[in-house]
Amino acid sequence: MAEPEFSARGVRIARWPRSLTRAGEVRIEDGRLALLTSYGSEIDSAPVKAVRAGRPWFAKADETVAKVNGTRYRLTMDGAGEDDARDAEEAGRFLAALKRAARGE
Repeated sequence: MAEPEFSARGVRIARWPRSLTRAGEVRIEDGRLALLTSYGSEIDSAPVKAVRAGRPWFAKADETVAKVNGTRYRLTMDGAGEDDARDAEEAGRFLAALKRAARGE
């Protein structure tokens, strides 16, 4: 099995207006984005070329919004729990990894 291009644990995954998991996982592997619960069950997945993601102007630095299969999810990188700078960096790494994977790098 190949190493995932991006993997983050402890991610709060919400579908407006409710939270789906407070300790989920976001993984980019083999050209697919997968949103997983804390138990490893798949919430949603799609090829990275079909996913739109970004950081809206109103979102905090550790939050991103991803549209997967027509459903908007709010992803809050809160793996460390306390270090906001590291969480913001993780959100930036997620967006960069998604762009790289979509380009096929």
